[in-house]
Amino acid sequence: MDKAYFYATCLGTAAMQEMVLNAIKLLRREGVEVIFKKDQTCCAQPSFNSGYFKESKEVALYNVNLFDKPYPIIVPSGSCAGMMSHDYLELFKDSPEFERVREFSARVTELSQFLDEVLKVDYEDRGEPVRVTWHSNCHALRVQKSITSSKNLIKRLKNVELVELEYEEECCGFGGTFSVKEPEISDAMARAKIQDIQNTGVKYLISADGGCLLNIDGTMRKMGLDVKGLHLYDFLLKRLEGGRL
Repeated sequence: MDKAYFYATCLGTAAMQEMVLNAIKLLRREGVEVIFKKDQTCCAQPSFNSGYFKESKEVALYNVNLFDKPYPIIVPSGSCAGMMSHDYLELFKDSPEFERVREFSARVTELSQFLDEVLKVDYEDRGEPVRVTWHSNCHALRVQKSITSSKNLIKRLKNVELVELEYEEECCGFGGTFSVKEPEISDAMARAKIQDIQNTGVKYLISADGGCLLNIDGTMRKMGLDVKGLHLYDFLLKRLEGGRL
């Protein structure tokens, strides 16, 4: 695989710049030439989920025009990848632009799927033995279906024990605009998720979704817990380079 576009996501550029850099490093260490479009913007999921379909189409077509070469579009988030690869098709199903959008959507994939299924990476774990648990983001699980690949990457690490959550597929309460509109319900859901995490006895929670991590890790810190949330791509690079978590 010679070249690929990298789509950083809103949360990646606003709150998780180190994750963006680490994700790009994971691609480059496999010999991929990464193309980063500086004018990239939102995938339109917040507006789409809120019912602003006309505005969402405008954002989607901007992305279609921006990522115009026939390269894979790699996204470090199941939510945004799901929006661009699946929900765009629903958004444009009766539009004259459908074929262009379909071609674009077919090139979109979540980073873990690209590493696992396309590049079939071979990882040497240089980190100390550690036990971790995993949170599945709703869109990654049900729309993009990238969870298996994400877990496969963790399972390639010989010194990492993955402890399954009892209620792994339960929402953490983020849900994009849901957490803003229904903060009390969102907080209750986050705390239920955190109780499940505490029940495993691990000190590290891994997820491949920035929104979920901000929600869960932020709540854990407010609660004063000795559990750290880590983005999958930060975690992977640290394991490969022997860095401290």
